[in-house]
Amino acid sequence: MILVPPFGSPPRETEAADSGATTQILAWAGPLLVALVAGVLRFVHLGSPKAVIFDETYYAKDAWATIKQGYEANWPKDIDKSILANPDGVALPVDPGYVVHPPVGKWVIGLGEWMFGLTPFGWRFMTAVLGTLSVLMLCRIGRRLFRSTFLGCLAGALLAVDGLHLVMSRTAMLDLVLMFFVLAAFGALLIDRDGARARLAAVLPVDEGGRAYHDPAAARTLRLGPRPWRIAAGVCLGLACGTKWSGLIVLAFFGVLTVLWDVAARRAAGTSTPFTAMLRRDALPAFLSTVPVALTVYVLSWTGWILSAEDGKGGYFRDWSASRGAVPAGWLPDWLTSLWHYQTEVYRFHAGLTQSHSYESDPWSWLVLGRPVSYFYDSTRPGTDGCPVTETASCAREVLALGTPLLWWTACLALLYVLWRWTFRRDWRAGAIACAVAASYLPWFSYPERTTFYFYAVVFVPYLCLAVAMLIGAVLGPRGGWGRRRALGAVGAGVLMLLIFWNFIYFWPVYTGQSLPVEAWHDRMWLDTWI
Repeated sequence: MILVPPFGSPPRETEAADSGATTQILAWAGPLLVALVAGVLRFVHLGSPKAVIFDETYYAKDAWATIKQGYEANWPKDIDKSILANPDGVALPVDPGYVVHPPVGKWVIGLGEWMFGLTPFGWRFMTAVLGTLSVLMLCRIGRRLFRSTFLGCLAGALLAVDGLHLVMSRTAMLDLVLMFFVLAAFGALLIDRDGARARLAAVLPVDEGGRAYHDPAAARTLRLGPRPWRIAAGVCLGLACGTKWSGLIVLAFFGVLTVLWDVAARRAAGTSTPFTAMLRRDALPAFLSTVPVALTVYVLSWTGWILSAEDGKGGYFRDWSASRGAVPAGWLPDWLTSLWHYQTEVYRFHAGLTQSHSYESDPWSWLVLGRPVSYFYDSTRPGTDGCPVTETASCAREVLALGTPLLWWTACLALLYVLWRWTFRRDWRAGAIACAVAASYLPWFSYPERTTFYFYAVVFVPYLCLAVAMLIGAVLGPRGGWGRRRALGAVGAGVLMLLIFWNFIYFWPVYTGQSLPVEAWHDRMWLDTWI
């Protein structure tokens, strides 16, 4: 008799005994507490600075037009000051605007504007909400991944105090929205993985002690039935693609990841041909529950643009097909051929985006924080805007999109540990983290001529936090008693966490645009490339 290892059983250093009412309460109380702290950090003085910072000049206005008429407008270039001075007095332009990103992120940002108006607080509200919810999700994802409420909450706490995640949560841009939907898809696939393995485990024979053992026939032929969480992942990935096209690459990576999990599950259940069994039983359902679902969601996200022709105006390129008389494929509706044309034009734009920018950076420099992006900078005189009255000539206010340095530099080591764990220990958790980072990071190396920015990295920040949590779990050592090994591990892990939290507090003023004496601001520019 060959016994089957427990499905989803984690290594000892992160294993937690999740049983009893107290544990279940803590499983939610801990993540909710961490999310509450993250929410306070993201919502405090959310409307400050009262300015249109960095790319808010595009997305805040596009979101307002989208929520009002279903498609983006062509705004005057000098309209930002008028919006800040009198948002209610700004008329919505009639002419459609040419935009190069799908509409989901603008619908999300526009929801906050619909509730609170065309103001800095209004257009930043929903990104702050999603930033807070993403911390809660990561706590729960980490708990499921590591089978440890402590490590899950630790990962969420690290995300809560990451500077890049904080700044993006307080700015009306698309990348935080993309991060949220990708993380939600990752969590849904984790739940699906556990559910599928539980169904396999349920049909395996057990011995008198209740231990399961291999059943090659069941492992090879069992149909796993409906998998709603994988469909939910497809919906989330469709929303990610509907925010930015880089979600399409994540869809491909996650699609491979989920079928490889099915291969591993059938191998663990006893079949000697797990890949063949997966192809026969799981591959087609996996494809149908993700790719067509994501494509359908993506097309539906353009509903406002599609219906806009009914008001006699329409979004950009909405009448492209009809204006040419003959539709290339006559059986297709004109909106579909017009939408396809729009997508091809957007692709040409992104493929040819090589214009230099003062804050552009190569992807290789992102992990080491080579070139962060300044979203807002202003000089103030002593006695104004919170600048203390001292001998200092002036103060500086900045919103700098910069990850918490000690967290990111620790994450570089943690990623090496994750890769080692995946390569030599075949740890599926490490493989999942590595896959998520690779899906959001590696593709940018394929476009060496394209203009890229560090803030794109916010999409894989949650998985850096998971990697650091996994590393800290290894530092803590095996559970069971407080020997010398675990005591030293706890001290080391505690010191590291305190340093990361201190580092976040130290940089808080340049994350939130607070006034600092120029000398104090300059002390925080640890690298020359940060200026």
